[in-house]
Amino acid sequence: MKYAIHGVVLAVLLAGCAQEPSKEAKIEDRSAAAQAAGAQSTVQTQGLAGADTSGQALDAGNLAAPPKNAAGALGQRVIYFDYDSAAIRSEYRAVLEAHAGFVKANARAKANLEGHADERGSPEYNIALGQRRADSVRKAMQVLGAADGRMEAVSFGEEKPAVQGHDESAWSKNRRVEIRYDGE
Repeated sequence: MKYAIHGVVLAVLLAGCAQEPSKEAKIEDRSAAAQAAGAQSTVQTQGLAGADTSGQALDAGNLAAPPKNAAGALGQRVIYFDYDSAAIRSEYRAVLEAHAGFVKANARAKANLEGHADERGSPEYNIALGQRRADSVRKAMQVLGAADGRMEAVSFGEEKPAVQGHDESAWSKNRRVEIRYDGE
């Protein structure tokens, strides 16, 4: 029941409160499933917490950050947003699940969620928008089981563009949250 409620909350966050969550919105707690299967000492390579690209399981609880060469959703560190929005698009669900699972399974992991905006709007507005985006990712990861105390949401507004330019192509790459970990 607890996880079904989490699934509904995450679905609402992902949909930007625009639509009702579907049956697919249920979230399974993969770490609990791994523990039930007797895999308490390692993180499964298909699980959420980090596996290297060789397919070897890594000791659970010992990593401060996922390996730089992590495959799949755990290797993706950027979540992009629509114009003037802090709603997380559903295409980033697997990324959120992977990083939340990693933070949950690794006691040393501390995620820094860095919110950014494009150059349109005042600097003050863009700082606030970047913070809303970072907070949106933090809340979604918290719903998925990551401890709030091991995540920090900060905003850089328009100050650190990923791409230089003054058109939609550049702006779309600058509307983002980057997931970084302490020690990287």
